[in-house]
Amino acid sequence: MRLGFFLREALRSISRNAVPSFAALASVLVTLLVLGVFIPIVQATTGAANEVRGRVLVNVYLKADVGQADITRVRERLNATANVGSVRFVTKEQALREEQRKNPEAYELLGSNPLPDTFRITPSDPDKALALVSALAPETPGGGRTTVDPAIDVVKSSKDDTQKILTATRVVKLTTGLLAVLLVIASILLISNTIRLSVFSRRREVQVMKLVGATDGFIRFPFVIEGVMLGALGAVLAVLALGVMKVALVDPLVSDFALLSSPQTISFWLLVVILLGAGVGVSALGSAISLRRFLKV
Repeated sequence: MRLGFFLREALRSISRNAVPSFAALASVLVTLLVLGVFIPIVQATTGAANEVRGRVLVNVYLKADVGQADITRVRERLNATANVGSVRFVTKEQALREEQRKNPEAYELLGSNPLPDTFRITPSDPDKALALVSALAPETPGGGRTTVDPAIDVVKSSKDDTQKILTATRVVKLTTGLLAVLLVIASILLISNTIRLSVFSRRREVQVMKLVGATDGFIRFPFVIEGVMLGALGAVLAVLALGVMKVALVDPLVSDFALLSSPQTISFWLLVVILLGAGVGVSALGSAISLRRFLKV
């Protein structure tokens, strides 16, 4: 039997069940729109979060009266400490020049340099920054903190601010991901219900085809095509909507927002292929579930 026959049967079934078919198509459309936005957001936020993680530092501030022997001893102690990735020594003069470049008005009236010599440590694992601080400045029985070397004044970390950013990006990804999963499930159920209604409306035809010797595959195939057509149409509409959004909203802002032009985000054409495949896959799955449960042939 020619493919055209099955296509005509699928289109006839869609027209007979216009309302549930439209609901299934709209569900696929919304699901793929969310996925089309979700995938680049996840990649962009993950890239931004990793960049922030790479800037996590532990600053070891030295006392004002340290000498070269103290600096050498502290450097050796730091290099021998666990979770230390790299160590960079910044003199008080270098620190003052850096701060003057950032905020010249705040430092132009100072008669002396108030900044200490500092070791800036990049942890081998950003998540262990607080453990590194505890290793270099352990707590005392009285609840205060001491240091592992008498030349060290205080140890501080930027981990707290970084953790807030990482938590925020994690919440965005989890929320959007949960929404996408719920919409995928809704799409599968709606397509399954649409196919079920189609099977029910054609139950007499199915019985007649079985009586005249039609195979299971011959009976099932039009319903599978019907589901795939709904999914493919929803995917095409989603891709068109995303294309309009890209041209009208995203492209004009790329030069102003580095996050939008991040090289770690997926290419638009690869995203199109993924969405088309997802639309057809979700629809085929919904059709298979419906046919397995409601079409006993």
